[in-house]
Amino acid sequence: MDRVSVNEIGPRDEPRGMLASLIGIVGRLFVSLIVPLIAFFVFWRGFIFLRDTNAPKLVVVGIAILWGVGGVAMLFLLTNWLIEKLPHAWTARLRPFVFVGPALAILGWYLLLPALRSLYLSFYNANSTQFVGLANYVFAFTNPEMLISFRNNLMWIVLGTGFSVLFGLLIAVLADRTRFEVLYKGLIFLPMAISFVGASVIWRFIYAYQPPGRPQIGLLNHILTLFGNDPIAVLTIRPWNNLALIAILVWLQTGFAMVLLSAAVKGVPRELLEAARIDGANEFQVFLRVIVPYIRGTIITVTTTIVIMTLKIFDIVFVMTNGNLGTEVIASRMYKEMFRFRDFGRGSAIAIVLLVAVLPVMWYNLSRFREEETF
Repeated sequence: MDRVSVNEIGPRDEPRGMLASLIGIVGRLFVSLIVPLIAFFVFWRGFIFLRDTNAPKLVVVGIAILWGVGGVAMLFLLTNWLIEKLPHAWTARLRPFVFVGPALAILGWYLLLPALRSLYLSFYNANSTQFVGLANYVFAFTNPEMLISFRNNLMWIVLGTGFSVLFGLLIAVLADRTRFEVLYKGLIFLPMAISFVGASVIWRFIYAYQPPGRPQIGLLNHILTLFGNDPIAVLTIRPWNNLALIAILVWLQTGFAMVLLSAAVKGVPRELLEAARIDGANEFQVFLRVIVPYIRGTIITVTTTIVIMTLKIFDIVFVMTNGNLGTEVIASRMYKEMFRFRDFGRGSAIAIVLLVAVLPVMWYNLSRFREEETF
């Protein structure tokens, strides 16, 4: 009898469970979307009001800050308060989506939808009036300028990433054994506080060139002339101009690699290092056979992060050479096709190619983070 009664009760509970699950999904979607929708509406009305007002600019700025930051904070607090009034089971289900949902909605609006829009435009002609199929992608993989940009991006990945990680690792290990570790690491990390554009302007002065016989304002050519050599227009000599641009990335990213790798090096157990030295290993062998394998995960993470950055490199090339003289990269070519030549189809196709190139590296990075969290 008990077995029969259980079988009879089970099917009756299934619709209830499905209904509760459906309500839960709808509730999560509602909670996820209600905050950004209300926030967008309030921001839009606030923008219209502030745009049309004749109040002093400082007053408008103050109201905008209070309206934006304070309004969103109050909206989150109000939504969270309402969620807490629900039964405990529903509060536990819905509360995370009060905070995660708006972030996902904003990311979807500003990242996912533009990506889908770019994918759609990549199959149309320059002014998006005629379907051309894969013609824009054929251009992306056969045009001589595009082939140069692919070659240059590969050079950026190999040399820029390689030297950034190598120098960062060496500095992390060597500075750890000095008395002035904090000072040295602070100086190496300092370029990270400078934007890519600001760093490019600084290095333009370093590479600045004047004809022989004229005063050299560039640091590099000034040093060359001090030793009796002729000045060199580094940014015009192929392929050395690409190496000169990559040096800027290395200068910027070595500090980033050093900080992360330094933390990993400090996590290597002292007992392990001492055991290797007792077994007769010299310092070079300790470095290669103990430290590097132990921090392998951090090295891979740092490397893939810098690879993503070099794949999307644009600022340095745009400021230094504007992609001329054989320094074109994928992102700068995309910018030219889209905004200078007004060919939205080709520009969108190049953007999708760049996105597809970045995705595998990002997926690998995220999978490693997931594995480490599970561990």
